[in-house]
Amino acid sequence: MSPHVDPETGEILASRDRLTRWRLVLGSAAQESLEPSGLDDDVEAGPDLDEDDQQRDAALEKLYDADRTGGLARSSPQVARWLGDVRTYFPSSVVQVMQADAMDRLGLHQLLLEPETMEAVQPDIGMVTTLLSLNQVIPEASREAARSVVRAVTEQLEERLRAKVVQAVTGALQRSARTRRPRRPGDIDWGRTVAANLRHYQPSHRTVVPERLVGYARRTPRVERDVIVCLDQSASMGESVVFGSVFGAVMASIGSLTTRLVAFDTSVVDLTDELDDPVEVLFGVQLGGGTDIGRALTYCEGLVERPEDTVLVLISDLMEGGTPGVLTSRVKALVESGVTVVALLALSDAGAPAYDPAMAALLAAAGVPTFSCAPDAFPDLMAAAVERRDVAQWASSRGFAVAQPETETST
Repeated sequence: MSPHVDPETGEILASRDRLTRWRLVLGSAAQESLEPSGLDDDVEAGPDLDEDDQQRDAALEKLYDADRTGGLARSSPQVARWLGDVRTYFPSSVVQVMQADAMDRLGLHQLLLEPETMEAVQPDIGMVTTLLSLNQVIPEASREAARSVVRAVTEQLEERLRAKVVQAVTGALQRSARTRRPRRPGDIDWGRTVAANLRHYQPSHRTVVPERLVGYARRTPRVERDVIVCLDQSASMGESVVFGSVFGAVMASIGSLTTRLVAFDTSVVDLTDELDDPVEVLFGVQLGGGTDIGRALTYCEGLVERPEDTVLVLISDLMEGGTPGVLTSRVKALVESGVTVVALLALSDAGAPAYDPAMAALLAAAGVPTFSCAPDAFPDLMAAAVERRDVAQWASSRGFAVAQPETETST
């Protein structure tokens, strides 16, 4: 094997890259035998692995090294960590193969088959996203154990979030219905009342004497808003998928709302009929695959019957795999029709997400508030959207980084 030298820098690059690939394929036992011929004597035998390649090597070793002394079958934290490394350091097509191999080689199915092991595991949202990523390769006999873990977590989340959502959204719906005969002082909208009575300002008393009150109607027996949650089910959106599904289920229980839940990757699936059970929703989601946001929004656009009374929440990192022009044209059409569109780059406690900043800027230019939202803030976000307040201003006031349109600079 002759070395490949960069003509500008003189560095040996291509050969090293090929050696690194062989090193990852063959494992640590092949390190010394991979010394490239024709190199200087001071070049160490075998390729040096950078930090990412070391992580890849460790993940491959746990799965494919027949001489390993330990395994992952009995340790849920190691399983979750290993699966996280695999998703981080390998492309999705390779991840699917490795996860399927892991079910047999590492005995991951036993983790789900043994009740005493599952009982020792503390269910959390990370475990749920792990189980959902393995959904297609979990043995049939193990599915009930997996579902019990998912159910435990979704019930915890519902208990934590339901009251906040119901209170925030129903309160917003009541406030958005105005009346000129508020029943109680607490029902008076003082800001609108003062604005409506400015001509009755009394200079001598330095106050406004209202002749007409503007207040909130306290009861709305009919459906007031339509909500569409459009959920990106690509592998990077695992935690957002869990929270989005739980919120969708909670909002579906509010009589004054109609709620639709649409999940997508390169295809689109309407999960609205499953909203009475978040577990069914989550097992209807297929984490992984590509992303066609434009196709999903085209479908959602067909669901809109009352644009002025519709809130569409797109939850996606905006890594568009389809035609970007379709995405932007559908967003503009929705906004122009009167639909309140909000784009959440993540619905998660995991911190700042990876997303496409250029696409976020395009959505912002189309008038779509685009930012990441913490789950505990989502109820107030929906309240702001239901009341048709400025959602971008609301997000900024809460400290969320709202995407801005790109500005043209003169040259």
